[in-house]
Amino acid sequence: MTAAARPSEIREVMERLDRARFLPAQHRRSSQWDRPVPIGYGQTNSQPSTVVAMMDLLQVHPGMRVLDIGCGTGWSTAILAELVGREGSVTGVERISALADTARQLLADIDTVEIVEATGGVFGLPDAEPFDRILVSAAATQLPEELIDQLVPGGILVIPVGSTMLRVKKLVQGEVHITEHGGYAFVPLIREAHGD
Repeated sequence: MTAAARPSEIREVMERLDRARFLPAQHRRSSQWDRPVPIGYGQTNSQPSTVVAMMDLLQVHPGMRVLDIGCGTGWSTAILAELVGREGSVTGVERISALADTARQLLADIDTVEIVEATGGVFGLPDAEPFDRILVSAAATQLPEELIDQLVPGGILVIPVGSTMLRVKKLVQGEVHITEHGGYAFVPLIREAHGD
């Protein structure tokens, strides 16, 4: 298997994709800043250095199937699509309809990407094929076991729990290896669909 993208490669992809495209017009001037930027509905486009750190922990390889939970307007989904290449696929999940619609419009020309609206009461896509990698861009109050169940053996989940970034590797025997990777601030991960 080809090596996972290094932080320098992730940053190059981020620069090519132009973060400003994924921001509301009134916030596009903030696209070059290393900070979260509001995208509406109480949500944010994550700070670029945080995105690099999370994707470095995720260790994405070309050809992988990736689930991107809390995809917002699709910036992280677009980055992941570049990293998995034409042989891979990325499914972005967003609970806010308007943000999911924006992501669909912005990513319509990438045939390896699908954007789905979150189902109330469910984390991820439990009825889909298992994923090689799962990225969660919202803070959970505790580690959702159902997301670990959606990983293939050897799969990796990167998720903030409280203010701590966790990297969860599902071992072949079904056990998990969890490591902590610093403190971060994220919007909360919400199980209910918007409006429920």
